[in-house]
Amino acid sequence: MNYDNLISFVIATLLLAISPGPDNIYVLVQSVTNGKKFGIAAVIGLIFGCLVHTTLVAFGISAVIKQNYTLFFTIKFFGALYLMYLAYKVAKNKTEINFMKTVPKKTMFKLIKQGFVMNVLNPKVTLFFLAFFPSFLFSDTLSTLSQFYILGSLFMLTSFSVFATIAIVSGRIFKHLKGNTTAGLVLKYLQIIVFVGIAIFILI
Repeated sequence: MNYDNLISFVIATLLLAISPGPDNIYVLVQSVTNGKKFGIAAVIGLIFGCLVHTTLVAFGISAVIKQNYTLFFTIKFFGALYLMYLAYKVAKNKTEINFMKTVPKKTMFKLIKQGFVMNVLNPKVTLFFLAFFPSFLFSDTLSTLSQFYILGSLFMLTSFSVFATIAIVSGRIFKHLKGNTTAGLVLKYLQIIVFVGIAIFILI
């Protein structure tokens, strides 16, 4: 058992989670818009999505996706299309985000589902897992399948800790912005920018 590999993996995952990217920006926006509980709901959805990518890598399906350009492009296209649809739904809502309201725009379940679908439909995550995980295999006795799931669990636990911290800290901003309709309008369009930006990120 190579514990140095496991420690290195956790450190690398921690650095990746802290680095600014589409996932933590998405969590931050949802937390500030709806409150920390709903930001954590978005985090849960994203983390469950990682379980799917771990399974794809563990069973070698991701290798097929990588070698089949048509399938790869199809997944990217539908992932981007879904995010553009989310941006459209936000834009279509004529009522800007108003922090005077205590009822959030989305339920926690919808945010969990949204985060899950957004993560699963991002083929970059699967390809990242495929490139990242094999370098940190740590045992000569455990099966590769078991090692991938252990690494996936560590990845999800570490990422959840970082993203949940982002949700809690940014959720505090929510308390100071109640009643500020201008900030609500800005955050409404910030959500649109985030969704469109992630869609472009997936395609390119």
